[in-house]
Amino acid sequence: YKHGENEDMFKKGSKTWKKLKKLAKYSSLLAIMGAVVLLCTDGYVKKKAGGAISSEEAVVDAEQKADAILVLGAQVKPDGKPCLMLKERLDTGIRLYQEGAADRIIMSGDHGSDDYDEVNTMKSYAISHGVPSECIFMDHAGFSTYDSMYRAKEIFQAKSLVVVTQEYHMYRALYDAMAFGLDVQGVPCDTAVYKGDTYRKSREILARMKDVGFTLVKPKPALLGDTISLKGSGDVTNDKAL
Repeated sequence: YKHGENEDMFKKGSKTWKKLKKLAKYSSLLAIMGAVVLLCTDGYVKKKAGGAISSEEAVVDAEQKADAILVLGAQVKPDGKPCLMLKERLDTGIRLYQEGAADRIIMSGDHGSDDYDEVNTMKSYAISHGVPSECIFMDHAGFSTYDSMYRAKEIFQAKSLVVVTQEYHMYRALYDAMAFGLDVQGVPCDTAVYKGDTYRKSREILARMKDVGFTLVKPKPALLGDTISLKGSGDVTNDKAL
């Protein structure tokens, strides 16, 4: 009896082992396929958008000026000051404005709560560096890169943009803008090594794949609203005294 019982247990164990091996095989195959899709999508986005990355000089010297310079938001410190990444973006955007790349700036960032406000920090910084308030528009609902591009077209009615962000982020920003039919050029603002750079660049590969899906489906952002003309005053976007 014991011999038969042991034999049955051996057979059951053998079947379980075979199932586990089969599962591991399929899991490995799926993981490899997922990695291939991810890397191919990443390469596609970079190839599609890479040609629109330009230099400050080329953008400033262009005969056809853009409707606006779009500065994408980043973290604001608890003391209300822009983090290094955001400061780099703002300095580049302000310089492009001063050199005549466009006569309007859109500050697009996260202002989803009263106690966290990227866009007013961005506008105040630009004003303190000599940009007239009326030339600066705030996009309070730029909660993501995709939202910023969607709203640049639908809310601000932009047809052409100079986009300012770090190079690792620029490919996705330009890709999203192109998906909405915007004529875009990107000016990277990398002049420093940022903390968490390796992690941020790795995460961006996943974000590019996500936005490829978003631009295929084109879901509406969390918030839209009435259109705002870039030909008017940016002060219509003010929600507090600056």
